[in-house]
Amino acid sequence: MVDALLKKARRYLPDDKMELLVEAYRFADEAHAGQTRLSGEPFIEHPLQTAMFLADLRLDPNALAAALLHDVIEDCDVSLEHLESQFGDEVARLVEGVSKLTKNESFGSGQASALADLAADEGLLTNGATPDAQAISSQDGSPFTKEMTEKERVRVESLRKMLMSMAEDIRVVLIKLADRLHNMRTLGAHNKARRVAIAQETLDIYAPLAHRLGIWEIKWRLEDLAFRHLNPAAYREISGMLRSKRTEREEYVERVRSTLAGALEAAGIEAEVTGRPKHIYSIHKKAQKYASQNMSVGDIYDLFALRVHVREVSDCYAALGVVHSLWRPLPNQFDDYVANAKDNLYQSLHTSVLCEGASPVEIQIRTHEMHQVAEYGVAAHWLYKEGQPTDTQFEQKMTWLRQLLDWQREVTGAEELVESFRTDIFDSQVYVYTPNGEVKELPAGSTPLDFAYRIHTDIGHRCVGAQVNGKLVNLQYALRNGDTVHIVTSKTVRGPSLDWLNPNLGYVRTSSARQKVRQWFNRQERRINVQRGKELYSRQIRRLTTDMDDGQIATLMGMESADELYYSLGVGSVTVSQIANRMSSEEVAPQEARPLPLMPTGPAAGIEVLGVGDLLTRIARCCQPIRGDAIIGYITRSRGVTVHRQDCPNMAAESLKERLVEVSWGRSQTLYPVNIQIEAYDRVGLLKDATSLVSEERVNIAYCVTREVEDRSIISMTVYIKGIGQLNRLFAKLEGIRGIIRVARSLEQPMLPA
Repeated sequence: MVDALLKKARRYLPDDKMELLVEAYRFADEAHAGQTRLSGEPFIEHPLQTAMFLADLRLDPNALAAALLHDVIEDCDVSLEHLESQFGDEVARLVEGVSKLTKNESFGSGQASALADLAADEGLLTNGATPDAQAISSQDGSPFTKEMTEKERVRVESLRKMLMSMAEDIRVVLIKLADRLHNMRTLGAHNKARRVAIAQETLDIYAPLAHRLGIWEIKWRLEDLAFRHLNPAAYREISGMLRSKRTEREEYVERVRSTLAGALEAAGIEAEVTGRPKHIYSIHKKAQKYASQNMSVGDIYDLFALRVHVREVSDCYAALGVVHSLWRPLPNQFDDYVANAKDNLYQSLHTSVLCEGASPVEIQIRTHEMHQVAEYGVAAHWLYKEGQPTDTQFEQKMTWLRQLLDWQREVTGAEELVESFRTDIFDSQVYVYTPNGEVKELPAGSTPLDFAYRIHTDIGHRCVGAQVNGKLVNLQYALRNGDTVHIVTSKTVRGPSLDWLNPNLGYVRTSSARQKVRQWFNRQERRINVQRGKELYSRQIRRLTTDMDDGQIATLMGMESADELYYSLGVGSVTVSQIANRMSSEEVAPQEARPLPLMPTGPAAGIEVLGVGDLLTRIARCCQPIRGDAIIGYITRSRGVTVHRQDCPNMAAESLKERLVEVSWGRSQTLYPVNIQIEAYDRVGLLKDATSLVSEERVNIAYCVTREVEDRSIISMTVYIKGIGQLNRLFAKLEGIRGIIRVARSLEQPMLPA
């Protein structure tokens, strides 16, 4: 089977290059042994047909070898290192670039499962191989769904990888496109749902990609094959119409062609004039346009266009003059891609004229060299030319590929990557100029803001206005071919407007510009929230003066860094109370905490009055009851409940029996003395308000002293607290008292009662 490939390759490759192709074929044939496609043919037929199409494009021998081997990594468990040792680094790199994400490159078990599903969908018969080892075709349907499944995410990430490889070596995508072309030719082996999904993906991604690369020969084939499965009724209708009116159309175009050829010859211009048939999908799109003008497919006369090939660039413009002298040109239907070549290297003059019967005819005028580039696009750069140097300007010409690589690195999700494909990469383009005369390519409908962000991100952020062709325009202005754009920036404005992200207002058209605006707001919002969180942390957590530093507290909360902790505090996803409670639950005691003596005098000394805890109680000094004694409580006038032993003489002699209440030893709880310091503006009633609030919180004050420092009061207290959580709540409420400036822990030793 390899003989057909060698026959094509010998037309332009020397005999000493045939050995590489034979060796690559034998290696692939052995690796794919036993594998068949759904159509029933041996799997080796697929890489062979891929290589044969690339031979028609006259690609170099390394590219042909890589085409033969392009499935062995993902289908046959052949390692990249093995390929390098057998065929060299260049061939191995091309194969690796074409290969999609494998199980080891996925991001988790979910994707591994998705890959196994993809393998099953591909329908390979591998004689017992596990699904994970199966080949995974990119033919898994369109990624353009509202909610991506795991399989679709794997597919889009595979596409991202291909683009990265493509930006480094164009031959990667040439192999990929040839691979997809053969898959489309054998699409009938799949069920209807799979055919539609694969065809949609081809129309959405691969055909536009071939167009952007200028490879017309692949573009129209992919479009027609995809259209055949997506809209079979329309495909059959147009095919039938072309067959039924073929003679009539060919006669019409021949008359026009003959007239133009004679006029060019009379003008002394050596030219070749041919008819160019429009393909089925192109006719379908033209019919949709005509339908809006109440015209049917049968009314379309420009199903064939004329193409004029001349020798020199100057002849292109001379031929254009002849065309316009013969027939009236249609307004707004002339494009000069000779002086302003597209980024994909395409050059040609386009014009549409009214010919016989007032029928529009499209005419393209180019040199023979331009025609070669127009048909094969970037592939023309790789046409094998023995002994000729590489085109050193090629990388500069392919600026859109470098832009594409930058964009795909900026986008973070699969949906955004697809959005970028639809707008920035595959939409129709307009060509505008910078004030210095540099051409910039943008999607049709782009605005001055899109242009500003294409120049530089900072120019976009500081854009406040725009001039187009010397006149001020609004920022929603839709740029047109040939516009010269000057961006007005401000030194004071340092960021975009939120309105720019509103799709209904039409400020930005490109995905890359929207992404940069979103990134700016995300960074600003994060910075503000981190700062807000730092302030909260400093005011409400750091005042607890624990032994833990910021990083340790972040780890305690399950976060990777202190900045993440600050951000969570700033956005409110974590509260100060949650941090304090977590610290308490981890038994993080205050820095100076130490257990109280056996006779604490506090509200939570482990005594319940009438079954209720947290009431103000004191241990009587007369009988000094300890845990385990039978006790009784006595209600005092101002000091809460005093706890006595039941056999205390003072209780036996008490005449006011109604003051005696039932008390019991409750759950034992350790209290900690903590010294706090309150700084406040001096006013009447300040101390009363502070101590009353502490009492209301069921916190006992063991020591309190005030001193004056200029116009401020410094209140030092020793209080008994259960833990950090209670202390944090107390601080928060004390800060709410009028006049209090700051509340914090004091590093001084707590003052305990004698």
